[in-house]
Amino acid sequence: MKLSFTRRTLLVAASALALTACEKPAQSFNAIDITGADYAKDFSLTDHNGQLRTLADFKGKAVVIFFGFTQCPDVCPTSMSELAQARQLLGADGDRLQGLFVSIDPERDTPEIMKQYIGSFDPTFLALYAKPDELPEVAKSFKVYYKKVTGSQPDTYTMDHSAGSYIYDPNGKVRLYSRYGGGAQALADDVKKLLDGA
Repeated sequence: MKLSFTRRTLLVAASALALTACEKPAQSFNAIDITGADYAKDFSLTDHNGQLRTLADFKGKAVVIFFGFTQCPDVCPTSMSELAQARQLLGADGDRLQGLFVSIDPERDTPEIMKQYIGSFDPTFLALYAKPDELPEVAKSFKVYYKKVTGSQPDTYTMDHSAGSYIYDPNGKVRLYSRYGGGAQALADDVKKLLDGA
């Protein structure tokens, strides 16, 4: 039996609608969706307790990674405070959020200093560091910018650096890039979606 052109067109359209109805609705995030990115995939860094860490250590949790330095006057403490607030906003799900702070200032950020620094925001967060000769490669693999800037005195300096965070889903896949100053609620909402399987 031959179908008319109109009838064939209607059948194709109906099939397309049926397939669309079966698809998972696209999630909208506050942060930038970078699902499938070929960078920021993993790391192998030592934490402030001397333990070697990779993303696999945090399977089952959403992970938020921020690159900064402990003597940062505003951007770093603001970002870590927002992350700590987001963990609180998640309630019981807060236990499934792991905050990580990667130092871009290995000259001054000793494990002891980092432990005290990160603990002031949340005792469950970890500070990670790379050796000075390893840091450039780590930063490159995360597309993170940093630069030492000489201060007013010869023996002083500060660090210019990228100011966003990478967010990973519970399977260890990089999913989002959160720009600086997005706010704790927006971060908590995004993490919640990832924990719920988005």
